[in-house]
Amino acid sequence: MNQPAPQLSASQLSFTQLFSSTRRGARLARLLTVSQLRTWCAPQGLTERAELVVAELAANAVLHGHVPGRSFRLTLVFDAAACHLRVDVTDPRGDRWPQAGPTGATPEALLRAGGRGLALVDALADRWETLAFPPSGKTVRAELTGPA
Repeated sequence: MNQPAPQLSASQLSFTQLFSSTRRGARLARLLTVSQLRTWCAPQGLTERAELVVAELAANAVLHGHVPGRSFRLTLVFDAAACHLRVDVTDPRGDRWPQAGPTGATPEALLRAGGRGLALVDALADRWETLAFPPSGKTVRAELTGPA
């Protein structure tokens, strides 16, 4: 999971951390997200939405993206000027992709597809998608915008 980090503009703040692919790792990802966003003085509403999105994506990485001996990665990129947050959760299981919501899937279709988690992400995030993470993983990316 070593790839060069994308270039950030001067107003963007970034946080990246590897977590064990366990329930404890998912919980820690959620807690560190809240801590980091508070450090960056992100709006409370954005922080609360991000906490729920990260909790769900990290839980999915542990439950559905687990490969023994491999970690999952959380990356947060916050543009304070635009009050825009990008959440990336990368796991090593590239063969199991969630059904993406941006293509018009309804919350009901997401629920039928396997649970409430992605319907929650779809409701809280402005948009989300799944991207390939070579050589064998995937990244689920969610974007959230708060009041400026």
